[in-house]
Amino acid sequence: MSENTALQKKPISKIQGVKGMNDLLPEVSALQEAFEDIVRDVFRSYGYRLIRTPIVEPTGLFVRGLGEVTDIVEKEMYSFVDALNGDSLTLRPEGTAGVVRSAIEHNWLYNGPQRVWTMGPMYRHERPQKGRYREFYQFSVEAMGFDGPDVEAEQIIMLARLWKRLGLADVALHINSIGDASERAVHREKLIAYFEANVDVLDEEAKRRLHSNPLRILDTKNPAMQAMVNAAPKLMDMLGEASLAHFAGLKAQLDDAGIRYVINPRLVRGMDYYNRSVFEWVSTALGGELTITGGGRYDGLFEQLGGKATPACGFGLGLERVMLVWQAALAAGAAQPQGKPLPKAYIVHMGEGTAPAATRLAEHLRDARLHVVTHAGGGSFKSQLKKADASGAQFTLIMGESELAAGQVGVKNMATGEQSSVNTLDLSALLTILS
Repeated sequence: MSENTALQKKPISKIQGVKGMNDLLPEVSALQEAFEDIVRDVFRSYGYRLIRTPIVEPTGLFVRGLGEVTDIVEKEMYSFVDALNGDSLTLRPEGTAGVVRSAIEHNWLYNGPQRVWTMGPMYRHERPQKGRYREFYQFSVEAMGFDGPDVEAEQIIMLARLWKRLGLADVALHINSIGDASERAVHREKLIAYFEANVDVLDEEAKRRLHSNPLRILDTKNPAMQAMVNAAPKLMDMLGEASLAHFAGLKAQLDDAGIRYVINPRLVRGMDYYNRSVFEWVSTALGGELTITGGGRYDGLFEQLGGKATPACGFGLGLERVMLVWQAALAAGAAQPQGKPLPKAYIVHMGEGTAPAATRLAEHLRDARLHVVTHAGGGSFKSQLKKADASGAQFTLIMGESELAAGQVGVKNMATGEQSSVNTLDLSALLTILS
């Protein structure tokens, strides 16, 4: 046996997908398509327009925008060196920084403020778990060039409308104000002093963050630290007149819109670019609290990335997490979504010359805006009819050699079993039956 023959007979191992990066199979994609359609429709109804940015961005964009000592930059980014020119590049871990980079680069705020949204895969290197993956999909919604709390209220109200459309009941809004940079600086020094006085209670992660990012310690989930963290100095107590007025304006507009909220003084965001109002929507539908969307104002990000000072706010909506909550709501009796339309007709054919005739008929029906599947791959009439039944089509159109010779097509109503024949040249008669 030759060496080449031996190599050919050696079993070839299967290649598995990357852990935490999942396939969305056709059998389960319909519900996600319906979800995405609802989200897009709600965003459009408020005047938000689609923008698409690259998946790969310069690493410096996220280091400068998100902050060097954030968990994302320190531990979670997929970064690599471009072999062509040596540049450091990163798979985007979130959407806002890329949108702001695009706004600055193309000067698309020249004609005034903009409402935009984008959607696509994001990447974070972390331990995969249900609803939290290394490749995840996120809607990122941004309102740029708008000052004042009214646009933040608009985004929160827009999300409340989305939850209503989806039938989500177990959701709660948490809001907070983290003030401006000078106010956070004062609070930071007080936090550091307080945590240093309680260093024996801090876990290792909190000790690591003590001098680099003490605000994130407030977000700890460690039960042993909760009492100590609850007694920590409150940023709200450091806010000046402008920040307090902004937060009061947000609360007033939410009150007027009938949006209930909880003021959560421990609510912070994981990225450094946020200021003033921050918010999260939290669901308890799966047991415990699950953050399904979060955002706030980021007035300083444009300057951090080399642009002109520009007020802005936005939020990120994690598709996988909201899908989990929505599926629970559907199981509990929420209204089922309008699914993608099933084929109106499935054309089966067998015999000399029937395949091109079936293709021509299908194209005529598609010209009339009908969804039509033409059988491919051969097989007996019996096997083709099974495929037609499995497709969910309302009608099966049958074309054999006898139908072709007579210039006709058989029509079977899959719900009633009723069958008839129609002249293939009389398209209006066929459309009348299919309508």
